[in-house]
Amino acid sequence: MSKHVIILGGGVAGMSAAHELIERGFHVTVYEHKPVPGGKARSIPIPSSGTDGRKDLPGEHGFRFFPRFYKHLPDTMSRIPYGSGWCVDNLVETTRIEMAQYGLPPVLAVSRFPRTFDDLKVILKGFMSSHTGLTLDDCEFFGGKLWQILTSCQERRIAEYELINWWKFIDADNRSAAYQKFFGHGISRSLVAAKADKASARTMGDITLQMFLDIAEPGISSDRLLNGPTDDVWILPWLNYLQSRGVEYIMNAQVNGINCDGTRITGVAIEQNGVTSTITGDYYLCAMPIERIAPLINAQILRGDPALVSLPVLAKNVEWMNGIQFYLKQDEPIDHGHTIYIDSEWALTSVSQAQFWTGVKLADYGDGKVNGILSVDISDWTTNGMNHVPANQCTRAEVARQVWEQLKTSLNVDGQQILSDADLVRWFLDPDIIAANNNTGIIEDNLEPLLVNLIDTWKLRPQASTQIPNLFLASDYVQTNTDLATMEGANEAARRAVNGIIGASGSKATPCKIWPLHEPDILWPWREHDQSRFKKGLPWDGKIIG
Repeated sequence: MSKHVIILGGGVAGMSAAHELIERGFHVTVYEHKPVPGGKARSIPIPSSGTDGRKDLPGEHGFRFFPRFYKHLPDTMSRIPYGSGWCVDNLVETTRIEMAQYGLPPVLAVSRFPRTFDDLKVILKGFMSSHTGLTLDDCEFFGGKLWQILTSCQERRIAEYELINWWKFIDADNRSAAYQKFFGHGISRSLVAAKADKASARTMGDITLQMFLDIAEPGISSDRLLNGPTDDVWILPWLNYLQSRGVEYIMNAQVNGINCDGTRITGVAIEQNGVTSTITGDYYLCAMPIERIAPLINAQILRGDPALVSLPVLAKNVEWMNGIQFYLKQDEPIDHGHTIYIDSEWALTSVSQAQFWTGVKLADYGDGKVNGILSVDISDWTTNGMNHVPANQCTRAEVARQVWEQLKTSLNVDGQQILSDADLVRWFLDPDIIAANNNTGIIEDNLEPLLVNLIDTWKLRPQASTQIPNLFLASDYVQTNTDLATMEGANEAARRAVNGIIGASGSKATPCKIWPLHEPDILWPWREHDQSRFKKGLPWDGKIIG
């Protein structure tokens, strides 16, 4: 009889683990507390927005994007049937990145290795632009910091760069205001909701390198998006595939407790429709986010694995990064890729989605008047906005108004009116942003925050396999090569947990493949040279090896 694995959490991590397990002959049951699959990656249709037989307008927790350095998630998507092909075929490439500023023309960059003369022109204009305020010295200095990471051994990155923040590592205090804006605040808060003075230089450096390498080397674009609403082109086909293979996917199931005898997990308390029951299996795989698993760590679990005491500490290291969508009468592509609003108080980034949803007719949604969707992520909820109030102290309606004003101030420059109030049909803010149930309506909570890798927290993050022989962890807080709270990190963590179950069960199944982050092989001698210096207690010297 096949071993039964209980998966707690049905987001990307839980679905990834179920996928790998079911294809290896395990019996799998997934318990998800929401009424829909997919976790933070799910679509969130606006209730009752569709009229006259049209579909509800598609909303989302935040736009989905798939950098080129993602390896684990696209591999899984290549095994999810979609029509006559696979879900990975629904990824489309972007070509541009736009950095919009207040009162200045935007700065354009390419999101892929140049393939056309237009790509080359964009690169040249970007380097020669006077609108950034960056000097050649700024760029050379920042390039030198990236070179330092690229030629440092892994041991030095963990022992030294993990212990300092990104701001200090790039010496932002002693550089120009433009350097601080673009290379300090811009990179960190716009991409991963992290603050430059708190985020680990190791994490920020590694991921920044991946993005630059993805553009610098020939191949697919560094940035890919889905060609339709997330549920339609990925999550629901995935759920259908898992269920067709025999996965039991149970929704509206709240995990209230994990029972442990001090040695093994003996069961899990699950509440459904107000009734709590204890479910049991051979192995238990926790794929819940850090803020949900941390309160469940009890004394008996800590007897079995004392290292898990770090989870409640790690659970405090979260920030808010949530989405809002603006539905427009006329489509405004803005940029063929991501737009980073570098001066926006709330660290906004956006994607104009209709241009990528080539097979989707937006007139079939809502009231038929929507022809464009501007999907925006808000990554800074604690800095004062243009109204001198942070987002987390506004009402939901005030958040929408403020984001819209920051977008217009960034885009409507040089006499252009890219966004107009008359074009706005409606907005939709992530329902995980909860307003107080009183007369003020001020925001009081975020049900799904995002883990941020603060300095010196790598040691707090557990392995996927715990010291409890039938307990495994699969979420983006687990130690992974990806090292970032992303769908890719969740998928990699799930693979590591599955590999642990394969080993514990004595299964002969082939282990899941794990990829390292890409670093050019040609620089291996530099990293080996630095490793030698590190073992001798010597600092990085950046020596060019001939």
